[in-house]
Amino acid sequence: MEQFKGLTRLPKFAIPQRYDLHLKLDLSACTFSGTELIDLNIIQVTKFLVLNALELHVHKVWFTNSHNQFLPTELVLDGDDEILVLAFDEALSVGDGVLGIEFSGALNEYLRGLYRCTFMDGGEKKNMAVTQFEAVDARRCFPCWDEPALKATFKITLDVPSELVALSNMPVINEKHDGNIKTVYFEETPIMSTYLVGIVVGRFDYIEDTAADGVKVRVHCPVGKSDKGEFALHVAVKTLDYFTKYFSMPYSLPKLDMVGVPEFSAGAMENYGLITYRENELLYDHLHSPVSRKQRISYMATDILFPEWKIWTKYLGYSTEGLSMDALEISHPIEVEIDHARSVVEIFDAISYEKGSAVIRMLQSYLGDEIFQESGVDVSSMMDVWTKKKGYPVISVKINDNILEFEQSQFQLSGENGDGQWIVPITMSVGSYHRSKNFLLETKLGKVDISDLIPSHPGNSSPFNEKNKENFADQLWIKVNIEQSGFYRVNYENELNFRLRNAIENNLLSASDKFGILDDAYALCLACKQPLSALVSLMNVYRKEMDYVVLSRLIEICYDIMAVSSDAIPDSANELNQFFINLLLFPARKLGWESVPGESNLNALLRGEVLRALATFDHDKTHEEALYRFQSLLNDKNTPLVSADTSRALYIAIMRNSSTSNRKGYESLLKIYRESDSVQVKEGILRCLATSPDPDIVVEVLNFLLSDEVRFQDINYGLAGLNEECCEVAWKWMKENWDLILAKYGVEMLLANFINCIVALFCSNEKADEVEAFFESRTYPSIARTLKRALERIRIKARWVENIKQDQSLHQLLCQLATTKS
Repeated sequence: MEQFKGLTRLPKFAIPQRYDLHLKLDLSACTFSGTELIDLNIIQVTKFLVLNALELHVHKVWFTNSHNQFLPTELVLDGDDEILVLAFDEALSVGDGVLGIEFSGALNEYLRGLYRCTFMDGGEKKNMAVTQFEAVDARRCFPCWDEPALKATFKITLDVPSELVALSNMPVINEKHDGNIKTVYFEETPIMSTYLVGIVVGRFDYIEDTAADGVKVRVHCPVGKSDKGEFALHVAVKTLDYFTKYFSMPYSLPKLDMVGVPEFSAGAMENYGLITYRENELLYDHLHSPVSRKQRISYMATDILFPEWKIWTKYLGYSTEGLSMDALEISHPIEVEIDHARSVVEIFDAISYEKGSAVIRMLQSYLGDEIFQESGVDVSSMMDVWTKKKGYPVISVKINDNILEFEQSQFQLSGENGDGQWIVPITMSVGSYHRSKNFLLETKLGKVDISDLIPSHPGNSSPFNEKNKENFADQLWIKVNIEQSGFYRVNYENELNFRLRNAIENNLLSASDKFGILDDAYALCLACKQPLSALVSLMNVYRKEMDYVVLSRLIEICYDIMAVSSDAIPDSANELNQFFINLLLFPARKLGWESVPGESNLNALLRGEVLRALATFDHDKTHEEALYRFQSLLNDKNTPLVSADTSRALYIAIMRNSSTSNRKGYESLLKIYRESDSVQVKEGILRCLATSPDPDIVVEVLNFLLSDEVRFQDINYGLAGLNEECCEVAWKWMKENWDLILAKYGVEMLLANFINCIVALFCSNEKADEVEAFFESRTYPSIARTLKRALERIRIKARWVENIKQDQSLHQLLCQLATTKS
């Protein structure tokens, strides 16, 4: 069978058309067995059938067509290539046939394939079964042609314990009981890929509603917690109704089940008709869930129900993630060839998701809603370069009289000059959003006359205009890439930058555009195209910012600069920290610690962001208030002084003041974690434990994360709290425990978190070399791209550090800003 080793695709001997799959689950023994009949179309005469199978035992195989039954003379399960090879003495002729297979396997604990997880039932821990087949793990459950293009229909039957609920993609059509076992029969699915097959077997309560077109929607929750599914149910039904109307296309299945799973590697999985979620991504607890969780549940519901369409407002951060990743050398096009099945998971990244949706949004913004929605416009020539080529442009803009001059070049964080060129939909406004112009930049250079957008005299509606009547035209702000609708960055000459800063100070720009100006400036600084002093001066203009989208990005940039400050500007690190505190004092005073009746969700989100940042930057008054409120929580767990939105600020303050000589707060947090049955409370604490500046405490936290007290899926929350202060000790711990980590957390998504949260903290070429040397003999296809990306980011930061060291005006500027109170 050597001819089939190392193939990146299954040989095209046959095409599956239908699977009749019967699985018998033994949850006590954590095993399963199955029988399947696969309708095949043999498309070429062959003595072989090759399909995917992994970690399965195959007991019996046969193939029948209209003429004969054929038994394989040889059967080979190749674990390395994850294939099942069937060899026949007599060639199978072209035409239809049925392949029958009897097989068995074990319910694994690795959150992939058909796996086991546990739930609490009356104080007793019990087993349940869940599938996670994306991207290539259906082969762990049943032999199949496990490639997305090889679609088929699925008729699924399950034998399960009678007291449990069995769910799959389609509605139940019949159940038969035989003692303690029931057989559940499901309707046949529409044609779909293997990775969209879904199965869940466990105990649940549910609540339900019906969408406008009659689709029944259910949210399945842990027993006794169905009320926590109400918000997700409401969002799901409204989303179905909205998109059904928008696309003039009904939801294509008769039902939709949404299930909260106790242990799940991803946030959610869009199995057709059976969407599985981590419990905290589906359940909203009015007492313990922050508003950010409510927002997250809304996002997950809309994204997973309609993965082809992203939310276009209030989620600019997701587009930023795509821009950041696509500026790396290790980036890839949206359309990409896969050379190893296990590499597919890594391709499900910010390029596939965020860039893909951002490019659609760019097209919609340029064409307009009506033209875009009605379609019929040939956009392939413009879009091909965006989907089939990696990277994106930075548009340099300068003004000469009333002529705007544009130049595009490929933007790369490494600072290298790429040779890419795009057809760029340029949108711009001049002095007002009512004075706009769109055009396509199809060449490297372009010019646009904006004389028609400049009024002859200033109006009376703008305070900025009133202050600049004498040279009105010269002072008009010019914003390119309106509402950040385009997937590109903009680099303005100094004069245009000055005008935009004035516009920001006078609150003349939308939140999206203020976000975009800041985000582009940070990216240009990281690429060493602008000095840090220029970025810091721009950040100072945002002192009185109160918009959540803008301020949350400002805080993220503060964190990123702080992460390199001890290496880049050790003598100015204190002044930098104080400047960051000063930036946030105005919104902190405005928002306070207490929620205001009737306030917007975004204000509640912002309060938590600002207080967490001030706690992270060791602001004395924030720490004092947090410690006081935490003591109130210890005295009374229902105290009104602690809300779900502010609790993490308390936890961070506790950990920032925890050390081996002062363990009381740390141990109190662990006690709350152990005693709580709320997944939201546990997540919040895990996210903060590693923020301690004491390396010994951090090592204790890391060991705690590996213990059985932390669910398999939740370790990434704990890792996310690590920061640059303890990156050395975290790296040492990771190397010492790598074999254990690999054995326990070998799931692609979970393993990648160790790389992203520990390795990527470094900012020197020496550490990049050390990391590279460590992994040189430890190659894993599933994290190869993640590792390369982390190494590239380290080297980008190392270059940035050296650039910051040369910024001669930075120290004086920081000293000045550190003493300027808001």
